[in-house]
Amino acid sequence: MGLEQFLVLAMFASFMGLLLLGFPVAWSLAGIGFVFAIVGHVLVEFLGADLWFSWGGTIGVLDRRIYGIVANELMVALPLFIFMGIMLDRSGIAERLVTSLVRVLGGLRGGYAVTVVIVGVLLAASTGIVGASVVLLGMLSLGPMMRAQYNKSLAVGTACSVGTLGILVPPSIMLVLMADRMGTSDASVGRLFMAALIPGVMLGVLYIAYILIAAYLNKDLAPAPKDREPLDARAFLQVFLAVLPPLGLILAVLGSIFTGFATTTEASAVGALGAMLLALVNRRLNLTILRQALYQTSRTTAFIFAIFIGATVFAAVLRGLGGDDVVRFALTGLPFGETGIVLTILAVVFLLGFFLDWVEITLIILPLVAPVIMGLGVDPLWFAMLFAICLQTSFLTPPVGFALFYIKGVCPPEITTRDIYLGVAPFVAIQLLGLLLVFFYAPLATWLPNEIYGGN
Repeated sequence: MGLEQFLVLAMFASFMGLLLLGFPVAWSLAGIGFVFAIVGHVLVEFLGADLWFSWGGTIGVLDRRIYGIVANELMVALPLFIFMGIMLDRSGIAERLVTSLVRVLGGLRGGYAVTVVIVGVLLAASTGIVGASVVLLGMLSLGPMMRAQYNKSLAVGTACSVGTLGILVPPSIMLVLMADRMGTSDASVGRLFMAALIPGVMLGVLYIAYILIAAYLNKDLAPAPKDREPLDARAFLQVFLAVLPPLGLILAVLGSIFTGFATTTEASAVGALGAMLLALVNRRLNLTILRQALYQTSRTTAFIFAIFIGATVFAAVLRGLGGDDVVRFALTGLPFGETGIVLTILAVVFLLGFFLDWVEITLIILPLVAPVIMGLGVDPLWFAMLFAICLQTSFLTPPVGFALFYIKGVCPPEITTRDIYLGVAPFVAIQLLGLLLVFFYAPLATWLPNEIYGGN
């Protein structure tokens, strides 16, 4: 093992060690970057090591790199999409959706769980905030499903897993960051949003199919209610009126991007304003809620940008020590072709998801592997979707699956951690099935953006 390989592995090992010790992610990334910058400088300047490391070419240009991050117009969309999601969480839309859909679908075996999936998909396309979606779905559905004698694992697994669709279905803050890190117009925000539509809806359909099949095979898993209200035209009208506001907001945001009427940043402003108007119409908007939404938006944005800056320091030093070459040689040196390299990257990302959040993986790993993938001639849009679907599983895989922590905070006392793990396991398998479907049939991800924007 050469000196470059040793230093690169030591940087990643040090980062993982600090995370396991409980140090904040942003400080760990920046701190390790500075420590290894000093190590590289000492090795080159005082010990004559055969490294291409340059203090001026790494730490010396950090001010310009960090300014480039905060001055990037695309990043303005992040706080606006976050605010949009938080405001919708408080607008009362989800409660109306659940109430109206349960009346129509509640007579089915598993009908309440199917309702949660449908509402979750609409929330995902409206908010894009996993934490808000998981908590809201858990609060709205777990109590009624327990009273309906649903299996505890199925109930909690459905609410927890469906909430994670918010990170994939556009408008998604993860896709905004991925577009920035991919650094190619072939995987722009608009193209990624379009590419994620079919896989996101497909996962929702697979969830529904699993629930209906499981409830049919096991009658005690999700029993049909005994005292169902009769259906009438009023029930379907209530569903239509409940679906109309979030659907209109989705069309306003995504439609303005896809038609070229607005940029991603401008569309995020439309979404933020639309969410406030919906809260106002539902009489949920007041100074207290507005202040809470702004405060939570500021906290979440600061968290993401702190990791962004820390990852910039880490990546600059890593590249200065030859990290790009180490990763490229490691991947291209594998004893199989393009398909095997893509599968290897996805396997590594899946395993990293057990320990790292999607933000760290997107900001650190994606910029390292994307140039290798594009150098091999792999479609960057297809690869980005595979990467995104794989990252979605990181919310559900213990021990650092954040969705598991979110749902645990709103679970009834009778639902244990074991019930949560057993409940999400089938949905993790379904997500991996969705990943395989996109892997073996690329048009699921590439057809729609190529139809809209043009391409092969």
